[in-house]
Amino acid sequence: MAGASSRMPPRVAVLMGGLSAEREVSLVSGRECALALREAGYEVIEVDCGRDIAVRLAEISPDVCFNALHGRWGEDGCVQGILEWMGLPYTHSGVLASALAMDKIKTKEVYKAAGLPVVDSVLASREEVEAGHVLPAPYVVKPYNEGSSVGVYIVREGTNAPRLAATMPGVVMVEAYVPGRELTTTVMGDRALAVTDILTDGWYDYDAKYKAGGSRHECPAQLPAEIEAACLDYALRAHRALGCRGVSRTDFRWDEARGLAGLILLETNTQPGMTPTSLAPEQAALRGMSFAQFCDWMVKDASCSR
Repeated sequence: MAGASSRMPPRVAVLMGGLSAEREVSLVSGRECALALREAGYEVIEVDCGRDIAVRLAEISPDVCFNALHGRWGEDGCVQGILEWMGLPYTHSGVLASALAMDKIKTKEVYKAAGLPVVDSVLASREEVEAGHVLPAPYVVKPYNEGSSVGVYIVREGTNAPRLAATMPGVVMVEAYVPGRELTTTVMGDRALAVTDILTDGWYDYDAKYKAGGSRHECPAQLPAEIEAACLDYALRAHRALGCRGVSRTDFRWDEARGLAGLILLETNTQPGMTPTSLAPEQAALRGMSFAQFCDWMVKDASCSR
């Protein structure tokens, strides 16, 4: 916890809420992290982040900021830049890694440069997407800079081009669809923790992620040794290639029929969900860390110049 004062116990500002489409998820993450950090012995102040965040933090004068924000402005380098400017140690990734990982097209460019497997994707305007098929079906249409499967369309073979909701941005990412299983691996510092198989009755969309009974987690996943090893290796390589710090989580799709060739990276989350039953804490628990210990580790890992 570089730069912490001698105040005892250390004062932690948990940044939560924010302005993105993932505000409600962030509020849940933040409240759970705040409870865990109090259990770990910290003085905790919960901060629902608005445009006055710099003023609020100047008044609070925390020793460290625990970033529990999700989505734009909290996960894309913006709040990280404010914290760097103010000289406040913070958790998770820094400005550049956060900005890169939030931009799905830039992320893929980094993956490819690191020799990691991805599928074809392009940026296209709303008008192009609605006028006709930009890629051969099946394919996926989604914002290129949102998380939590916000605004995801799956276009099947034999269907018309999609009509996008008014809330979708003017430019979107169109990505080849990969069938198969949804896998994810958390990286904590310099260690990949485990692989989780995410089981759903349909697409792993926003509701499947956050509504009760929407998905089931098999952790550790029951996988061939080759696929498990590849997930752990790829997630750690993605974390390093993007320049991530602290905790990240990389998501995969695996087409079992194609073996190792069917494993591809989808994205890396620099601010994974943080409730005791979220994917990253579940993997930490598998490695013997309670939720409070997991949060405590992140606070101790916090710094500026990330």
